[in-house]
Amino acid sequence: MVSRRDAMKTAGLGSLLLGAGAPAPAAAAAACAPAIPAWGTGFEGQRKPDLGNGTFLNPIVAGDRPDPSILKDGDDYYMTFSTFDAYPGLVIWHSKDLVNWRPVTATLHRNIGSVWAPELCKHKGRYFLYIPTKKTAVPGSKTTSWVIWADRIEGPWSDPIDLDLPRHIDPGHAVGEDGSRWLFLSGVDRVRLADDGLSTIGKPEKVYEPWRYPDDWEVEAFSPEGPKVLRHNGYYYLILAVGGTSGPPTGHMVIAARSKSIDGPWEHHPRNPLVRTTDVAEKWWSRGHATLVQGPAGDWWSVYHGYENGFWTLGRQCLLAPVTWSADGWPDFGGGDLAQPIAKPAKGTGGGAQSHGMPLSDDFSTDKYGIQWNFFNPAPDESKRLMRRNGTLHLKAAGKMPSDSSPLVFVVPDQDYEVECEIEVDPGTRAGLLLFYDHKLYCGMGFEEKNLVLHRYGTEHGQPANPFGKRVFLRIRNRRHVVSIHLSGDGKTWTRGPRGYEVSGYHHNVRGGFMSLKPALYAAGTGEARFRNFRYRAFG
Repeated sequence: MVSRRDAMKTAGLGSLLLGAGAPAPAAAAAACAPAIPAWGTGFEGQRKPDLGNGTFLNPIVAGDRPDPSILKDGDDYYMTFSTFDAYPGLVIWHSKDLVNWRPVTATLHRNIGSVWAPELCKHKGRYFLYIPTKKTAVPGSKTTSWVIWADRIEGPWSDPIDLDLPRHIDPGHAVGEDGSRWLFLSGVDRVRLADDGLSTIGKPEKVYEPWRYPDDWEVEAFSPEGPKVLRHNGYYYLILAVGGTSGPPTGHMVIAARSKSIDGPWEHHPRNPLVRTTDVAEKWWSRGHATLVQGPAGDWWSVYHGYENGFWTLGRQCLLAPVTWSADGWPDFGGGDLAQPIAKPAKGTGGGAQSHGMPLSDDFSTDKYGIQWNFFNPAPDESKRLMRRNGTLHLKAAGKMPSDSSPLVFVVPDQDYEVECEIEVDPGTRAGLLLFYDHKLYCGMGFEEKNLVLHRYGTEHGQPANPFGKRVFLRIRNRRHVVSIHLSGDGKTWTRGPRGYEVSGYHHNVRGGFMSLKPALYAAGTGEARFRNFRYRAFG
């Protein structure tokens, strides 16, 4: 419902539009914010980790890339992340040096639920993805774990197979000394896999009681999760997270145990925890969910995730830290709080120059569906709403508002950025540009031929007159969580929109869901909307 105050504020656009340019609050916020480290610069000003001088600065994959699962496959590295309600999901990323990464393909196209921490592995020449999900409102979704497989990393990937594990998350694949296959699960439990890896044998069993931190530490919950098993120098090493993945910045942590056998018994690492944020002044918060991997030249590294101090809205980002093996045969993590540049992994024989990331601007001449663009919690036939033709993205309208529709979203990697698009609507269609967390938390602006629609806090607040008609150029600028909206009738002369937003609270610790704030396109009502010349620009 529009309040009387909102109705008075939005009675007509002419008296509300302000001059173009960055809002004054953004400049004030930037002046008070801590200095931004000097990342490398990639596509469209995006930050990249490689500093070009033999060092890198975390994150290695910026933006909402939580629960990294990494696979060393000869001279190649592949990695994927939790994608939650975004479909197509589970994009595979590729690297030669562990620092520069490019997306390859999306592996999961059918909405089976909210996708949590996956496991990417290879066994006897075949690739597998083990996928825990939480049931959503979409038909066919389910709380369980699934498996998909492919004979080539690029796919095609199989349809999901239900492993019937409704009470566990975070599967980690392991192979016993006798060749048996296992999934280690949250808890820490494990379940036997069939030899083909496509079904389970028996029921999950408890195998390890994890090390516990002191009672006076500020954590979210004990929550043993993310078990990853590595066989190295005669031992099985179990790396896992405890302390909860969100909540207090000091909660999440990495611990380890080892055993001579896949069957145990497991002994605690004498120096647990191996990674933990201990002070809210640190650059990276809630660090955990680690996997060990050997570098190109044989040295050792770990990928894990963390929240960037002051930028919960970006979600948990992917971090890289050096690992060494001590004289007593245990792994130890280096890199401190990862706020400073780190020497890149030594080069192996199969290296080579590789660019990082991908352009996020889109002229819709090529298909970036799945690689960049995803529907949020889509219905089974959602992809039928999309069509590309002659540099235009056609999106059929669905629902009445973003709250009951599935917008197109993508992961944003930068602290400060703007997005811009030309949008044209049919009669009866409402479309626009958003910053979207989920169906109950978003902000931005939409329009129909006669009215604008102001979105904030996941609701609609006001419908001032639209002087531009059925075609509007929209721009959203996010500077240090202060969001301004700009409009144009020709893409050249811009006018400030009637409302600004402050979005620092649009994140998991406020709303739940473990996701991030993402730019989004939406179309609601009847008919269709047409999107052209989507542009992304990061501010250094």
